[in-house]
Amino acid sequence: MWSYDFVHCRTDDGKAFRTLNIIDEYSRECLAICVDRKLNSGNVIDVLSDLFILRGVPSFIRSDNGPEFVAKAVPDWIKAVGAKTAYIEPGSPWENGYCESFNARFRDEFLNGEIFYSLREAQILIEEWRKHYNTKRPHSALGYRPPAPETIVQMDQRPIMH
Repeated sequence: MWSYDFVHCRTDDGKAFRTLNIIDEYSRECLAICVDRKLNSGNVIDVLSDLFILRGVPSFIRSDNGPEFVAKAVPDWIKAVGAKTAYIEPGSPWENGYCESFNARFRDEFLNGEIFYSLREAQILIEEWRKHYNTKRPHSALGYRPPAPETIVQMDQRPIMH
């Protein structure tokens, strides 16, 4: 089960931007944060299609009833690729608790402490934070381990003989 939702923010010049946050509810990994001035149903499909290619298709995708998620194109596309939508009841954000919890941490631990001078800066810094969140930040629900810790593979140090 994946869940997704939007978070709103602004650059220093007062211009709004949005983030589309996609979470794997089982592992608690943040699969993607798409950042742009405007995000619509086409952007949702683009980000999901990339993730489906990289990660496989989840059984369900949970979201609220925002216009980007209920637009005919999104549920039709999700169904066509073999997943199912799981919409929460209107006005019931607790039914999307994993994503809402992530969004709160994203805002409290990162967005509230940053000033973004451009959209590009926001995109770069948010992706850096997402990688840190997944690979280094401890999660209480995971026994204080990160959801996708970095792994280091040590190469054999012996010289290669021909």
